[in-house]
Amino acid sequence: MVTHSAGILLYRLDGTGGVSALVAHMGGPFWASKDEGAWSIPKGELAEGEDAMDAAKREFREELGVEPPETDYAELGTFAYSSGKRVTVFVADGSGFEASDFVFGEFEMEWPPRSGKTASFPEVDRAEWMPVDRARERVVKGQRPALDRLAELLGDAA
Repeated sequence: MVTHSAGILLYRLDGTGGVSALVAHMGGPFWASKDEGAWSIPKGELAEGEDAMDAAKREFREELGVEPPETDYAELGTFAYSSGKRVTVFVADGSGFEASDFVFGEFEMEWPPRSGKTASFPEVDRAEWMPVDRARERVVKGQRPALDRLAELLGDAA
């Protein structure tokens, strides 16, 4: 069965034609010392029968611990990972949204491996605005087409 996730990609214009995106560094011990390919838009799996936009907002709250901005969202598209996982991305102008005061959601896993001990880790350990080109280098490969599409659309609008 194909996993379907949804997320929110906030962007802002910097006034000089540049575009930044809000991305988050994945938490937990596997990602701790990684940078390239270790970032993501705030996203997560849809619950049975859940609307994709509702799931995207829920996951934004769960991962970052803050409400997504009250603004208009547009569906950017659904993007497939090489694994077959599909992510529906909603985009919105996040001008005025500060990347601060986050209270990151947590998950539990056995750590260290095969120890029988359970430890808690943040789902993401930091989130920040970064230029789209830089974000593209850092996000997981399956999300790069979403950033490409955002840059294409904003380039067309400029």
